[in-house]
Amino acid sequence: MEFQELFTVVATTIGFISLCKTSINFLRWVWVMFLRPPKNLKEYGSWALITGAADGIGRALAFKMAAKGLNLVLLDRNASKLEATANEIHERFGERVEIKKIVMDLAKLSGEEIAKAIEEEIKGLDVGVLVNNAGVAYSYGKFFHEVDDLELMDSIKVNMEAATWITWVVLPSMLKKKKGAIVNIGSGSGSSAIPSFPLYTNYAASKAYLSMFSRSISLEYKQHGIDIQCQIPMFVSTRLSRTKAYPLFVPTPETYSKASIRWIGYEHQCSPYWGHSLQCLLTHPLPDVVLSAFIFWYSQRIRKRGQLKNLHKNNMAP
Repeated sequence: MEFQELFTVVATTIGFISLCKTSINFLRWVWVMFLRPPKNLKEYGSWALITGAADGIGRALAFKMAAKGLNLVLLDRNASKLEATANEIHERFGERVEIKKIVMDLAKLSGEEIAKAIEEEIKGLDVGVLVNNAGVAYSYGKFFHEVDDLELMDSIKVNMEAATWITWVVLPSMLKKKKGAIVNIGSGSGSSAIPSFPLYTNYAASKAYLSMFSRSISLEYKQHGIDIQCQIPMFVSTRLSRTKAYPLFVPTPETYSKASIRWIGYEHQCSPYWGHSLQCLLTHPLPDVVLSAFIFWYSQRIRKRGQLKNLHKNNMAP
């Protein structure tokens, strides 16, 4: 009888502790996702530099930061889209938001050339926020030997090299004033939540580099007042992902950016959009072999659609 009573007490205590832990984790999740106040980004500096700013997440973040009163340095390779984005921001917010445009193809320049050009363009500007958003992916899923040399080098140069050099250029001025925020836009494909991402191997590997790069320099510079973060979105409905928006799990760039800007300055790695966070939570219990098999199956579907689209395009060509 005494043993049974002891067992009941121990089991009840363990169950209660487990319930309390689950409840606390859930309440914390609700707090950081929906209730925690965003930081005042203007306290980092009066200018924000955003790469890949003419489309997708970068464009949406540019509007959000303009709404916060930040001046913008917008970098993109597409001059006409960049001009259109800048004009739309001016139409919405007037002349109170200064905009500096940089037309630059990060895939065509060396790291040293990128660094020199950026350094010259931001000279004299109080850049407080840097968003390394520019990214390159395959047109559709491909086996590694099928990826041509241009696609291979572009993903390395834009996703890894350019982000590294631009961060290297911006950091000294942030160190001097002892404040700043750097956001590297990673990908769920290169995160620890995903065991593998076949048919997008080089893209996923380059994004995994960004994750480790961000985590490491975050520790190096946190003591100097610089908040460095890698954001890990899953699918967002952008030209890069070629995915339509779906309720809950695939937000539009505008929906994602609204969540993204609330997280800047906090955790060194995060999935800002609550649907993506929930997605990670749901897939976490799955064995790696099951999750990898599902991703491989899904990537093959994307590959087939891409091949059919290319075939149709080639047949329509004169």
